[in-house]
Amino acid sequence: MLTDFLTADHGDCDELFAKAENAAADGDRAVAQAAYAGFEAAMERHLSIEETVLFPEFEARSGMVGGPTAVMRMEHGQIRAMMAQLRQALEDRELDDFLGLSETLHILIQQHNMKEEQMLYPLCDSTLADRAQILLERMQAY
Repeated sequence: MLTDFLTADHGDCDELFAKAENAAADGDRAVAQAAYAGFEAAMERHLSIEETVLFPEFEARSGMVGGPTAVMRMEHGQIRAMMAQLRQALEDRELDDFLGLSETLHILIQQHNMKEEQMLYPLCDSTLADRAQILLERMQAY
């Protein structure tokens, strides 16, 4: 249940990112900037949902504070730093820099999402099964 929601959210973020990349590749900075702003907002929302709703519940229930959620938080920091660099490249009108950085961010996000979707989310589904509906409602309302 949680896996389905969060995995679908990954897909939504990926689509928004692809729109920004495509616009940048076409040389349309204004469209790229608008699309990127949408991606960045969606991605920040996703990361915040995990950090404020999912991870604390999982850590409290499982007792794993320094485990997979610590790794995911560290990777969230890397993703945020890369997103800031991409935003700056667009502000500086450097589409080539944006496209180069976007390749790096794309790989980082794909590796991160794979860890969450194949390991962490299923672990959360089993650990938090009795609270899944409540957590899902909190995530949807975020």
